[in-house]
Amino acid sequence: MSAQVLQKQDLLPQDALAILQCPDEELLSLMQAAYEVRRHYFGNRVKLNMIINAKSGLCPEDCGYCSQSIVSEAPIDKYAWLTKEKILEGAQESIRRKAGTYCIVASGRRPTDKEVRHVAEAVKEIRATTDLKICCCLGFLNEDQAGQLAEAGVHRYNHNLNTSKDHFSRITTTHQYEDRVDTVNQVKAAGISPCSGVIFGMGEREEEAVEMAFALRELGAESIPCNFLNSIEGTPLQGVKELTPVQCLKRLAMMRMVNPSAEIRIAGGREINLRSLQPLGLYAANSIFVGDYLTTDGQDQQSDWSMIEDLGFEIETCAL
Repeated sequence: MSAQVLQKQDLLPQDALAILQCPDEELLSLMQAAYEVRRHYFGNRVKLNMIINAKSGLCPEDCGYCSQSIVSEAPIDKYAWLTKEKILEGAQESIRRKAGTYCIVASGRRPTDKEVRHVAEAVKEIRATTDLKICCCLGFLNEDQAGQLAEAGVHRYNHNLNTSKDHFSRITTTHQYEDRVDTVNQVKAAGISPCSGVIFGMGEREEEAVEMAFALRELGAESIPCNFLNSIEGTPLQGVKELTPVQCLKRLAMMRMVNPSAEIRIAGGREINLRSLQPLGLYAANSIFVGDYLTTDGQDQQSDWSMIEDLGFEIETCAL
């Protein structure tokens, strides 16, 4: 299958489904095939990304997986926007953690124009003083806001599809799947690299997991975060635990094969879902987050650095 992908022959949905349904005893062969594609496009380099939660909680949306949503009862820190100085400090912390991409994330449905200007001012200063790649995730954007972020120097904008179109209303009802697609298209039109991904393990069927991978290919996502549900107490999806580490690896391999040249990032839920099989994930993915996530803890940075080194891989410190 890797030969087919490397010869620029796109997989069909039935091929992708076969990856998810392959026997467990063939897992290592599957990961080897995924690695051949990953190595062709990215060698043994691993991109590190660091998140700063620039605005926490206070979100009017009802996303069932999210501890920051209006329906969540999770005990999290809630605060309005961090100052520009705090955002700049986060950029320096990103460098200390060897993360080449700095991700400025804020809760909420969509930013105001004032909030976009606040982020843009910080981004301009970061771009003037560092070599960091800047990714923003601020919610829905209009054309003017996307243009402001592009002008400020934002390289990438994240807005995940999260799940399949048909499954979407089971996870979120306060906005539509098409709203997310529209924001990804807005940032593409502004010249910003589109980042969009998924959350596996929210009750989707295997066929729907395949649909997500093909939707992202059609959308032209250049970076694809693959989250695995970390079911947080106090959220509608608390207690949901569907995927084994082996199933997570199969989904990573499938995403790599369907989107061979995209940056595939193992994102939220990595530590508790892949557990001791985390290193194997990097045979398909070429990127991870280092440090904590939005409201949940991540693995300590030294463990991530050691994992990469033990694999014989190298950290790509400059992501530009």
